[in-house]
Amino acid sequence: MTTPSDIQAEVANLSTEELIVRVQALKKELNAIILAHYYTLPEIQQVADIVGDSLALARAAEKNTADVIVFAGVYFMAETAKIINPDKLVLMPDPGAGCPLADSCAEEEFRAFRAGHPDAIAITYINSTAAIKALSDITCTSSNAEHIIRQIPPEQKIIFGPDRNLGAYLVKKLNREMILWQGFCYVHDAFSEAYMIQACAMYPGAELIAHPECREEVLRHAAFVGSTAALLDYTVKSPSQSYIVATEPGIIYEMERRSPGKTFIPAPKDPSNPRSVCKQMKQNTLDKLYLAMLNRSPEITVDATLREEALKSIRKMLEMSA
Repeated sequence: MTTPSDIQAEVANLSTEELIVRVQALKKELNAIILAHYYTLPEIQQVADIVGDSLALARAAEKNTADVIVFAGVYFMAETAKIINPDKLVLMPDPGAGCPLADSCAEEEFRAFRAGHPDAIAITYINSTAAIKALSDITCTSSNAEHIIRQIPPEQKIIFGPDRNLGAYLVKKLNREMILWQGFCYVHDAFSEAYMIQACAMYPGAELIAHPECREEVLRHAAFVGSTAALLDYTVKSPSQSYIVATEPGIIYEMERRSPGKTFIPAPKDPSNPRSVCKQMKQNTLDKLYLAMLNRSPEITVDATLREEALKSIRKMLEMSA
């Protein structure tokens, strides 16, 4: 009798090429779609049907004909896919791949925060739990936050969270006051102005491009600031031949694929850890993805009542982003 440990041992001995073949076969058998974030490992991106940022993946989760969604990202992304697709099987290679930014915004604390500003609406970054989305009026991503906020009447007060750096960037760019929750992404917040200045001096011909989750003192040195997808598009269209990339370095795989003649340098975190890596994204491995599809587990589930409440802010985002 074959046991789960036997299967795991067999999978551990498979080559990347063999795993890719098996994943593709299972995808057809299950009528599955594989969604992966740009920050995942290259081999995950290779087998994915759609690789994108949070907005692109939310749209892909909304509009597909698959019976099974396999989500390689962090937990809130797979949870969002399940909220949009209650009747589909949503699998995640490693449900322990959480998001510290999302986890930093606790439900009861956010509820009290909202109660302290009763005349404000809450526009909440998609990097949040279902419970926080359920307490929010509109969900947003770094790709569409500016577009959404511009649609809100200027006299309307706004709570924005949980990322304070993205919020501060939007406050400055739109010249609009917002009440900010004080969370941050540890990957982007780790970039310092001093090391960024050193990197720019070391690579004088390279353009610094940065994600708005970085601190303001880093963003002020950037030639371009944008969401993950916007950074990628910029490197394709810009005439520059080299870039210092101040975001999670997983995106460089796709940047190199789209612009093979250009040079991409991961922005330095510090001398001992030169790259600022999202450890949780890297928990999505090819063997875990294959086993999830093989076993139809781990499955992502969301309480029905919570799902209905969280869906409202997600639907609002998708409507305002059309």
